[in-house]
Amino acid sequence: MAMTADGKIATANRAAHSFGSRRDREHLYELRATADAVMCGARTVEMSQSILGGGGEKFRNQRLKRGLAEYNLRVIVSGSGSIDPAAEIFKKRFSPIIVLTTKRASANKLAQLRKLADEVKICGEREINFPTALRWLRTQWNVKRLLCEGGGELNDALFRASLVDEINLTICPKIFGGRTAPTIADGIGFPRLTDAVGFQIQSIKTFGGELFTVLSRPK
Repeated sequence: MAMTADGKIATANRAAHSFGSRRDREHLYELRATADAVMCGARTVEMSQSILGGGGEKFRNQRLKRGLAEYNLRVIVSGSGSIDPAAEIFKKRFSPIIVLTTKRASANKLAQLRKLADEVKICGEREINFPTALRWLRTQWNVKRLLCEGGGELNDALFRASLVDEINLTICPKIFGGRTAPTIADGIGFPRLTDAVGFQIQSIKTFGGELFTVLSRPK
């Protein structure tokens, strides 16, 4: 994730999503090149017009040197099954697209999604059961390393399920402000300090005025 100095990942109207430097963008592709699959929430995919791609030949070669598939799998998360069928990601068919959803998704939405995606998996009644979903991805699609790129509500669900091992966080020297501007972990959150998920700082590097940090769960 990239965030501003005041902890925002987009402006209050969610119009600005990409505000990091060229180096931050390259770092994103470097991370994708280490993962079997890249996962994103439906709204984030739509608003950012992301196709969750690999970034070109340089990064494909990095994947192949690591013994990974040429392209990462692409996983879209939507508890309601509401995804714009005209989203850019569905126009690029270089790797499988998997949709994780719940029984809240109507029959019509499921039928539409099955025309767009390579597989649609129902993982819960009203909320996605992420431990079950990730086990399924491992068993059915051999996903051993999963990179999640938000948004904040998806991140929050993964934090609450204790499924985040590492955070790569770029801090950009900008202030967005706004009480409704999204952060890296929106959604329900933790009501008490004692419930908060703890991480350890593994590294901090500066480049072009940005801070590139890596945090990991204590062993």
